[in-house]
Amino acid sequence: MKEIRSVTLTAAALAMLAFSVPAPAFSQMKDMSSMKEHRGGHGQMKEMDHMDMMGEMPGMCLDHAEKIGLGDDQLRKMKPAHIEMQKRHARFKADLKIAEIELMEIMDVKDFDLEKANLAVKKIAEIKSAHHLENLKAMKEMRTILTDDQYKKMKKLMSMKMSDHKTGDHKRGEHKPSRHMMKK
Repeated sequence: MKEIRSVTLTAAALAMLAFSVPAPAFSQMKDMSSMKEHRGGHGQMKEMDHMDMMGEMPGMCLDHAEKIGLGDDQLRKMKPAHIEMQKRHARFKADLKIAEIELMEIMDVKDFDLEKANLAVKKIAEIKSAHHLENLKAMKEMRTILTDDQYKKMKKLMSMKMSDHKTGDHKRGEHKPSRHMMKK
């Protein structure tokens, strides 16, 4: 019963997606991916903003090392963690894009295979979930490096950045590399 309900809900969601705009499935998915890049939407898009922001903690720690009061030993521990997080994020973006393309390919025909589409949607959800969990694990590890006072300062900086991000008081597309990452 639960499986039938899940398939029915997935079918309804896919039907809404397929018939909401009279355009081929490929163009609909292309439009959705461009919306995601803007990150200014509501609901799930807004949720993705927060998920992306939590992955920025290591970079913010390095960028604001002096404000937070990080020592050399702490910086040495954070730099490799930050690099690994950047690599994982790049893999996530690539895997997600491939999974979205695979879904577009399945939906490209008029009478697409609903079961294949269902599996593709689940694969996309699994990729996102795994990335979110990896970010949480990395964040927990990063927080063990900080003292309680440093954590409070970092939390304040993050809330300020989130506030700026929500109000649009930031420069889109301009992400400068951490100055600590550029030092050898």
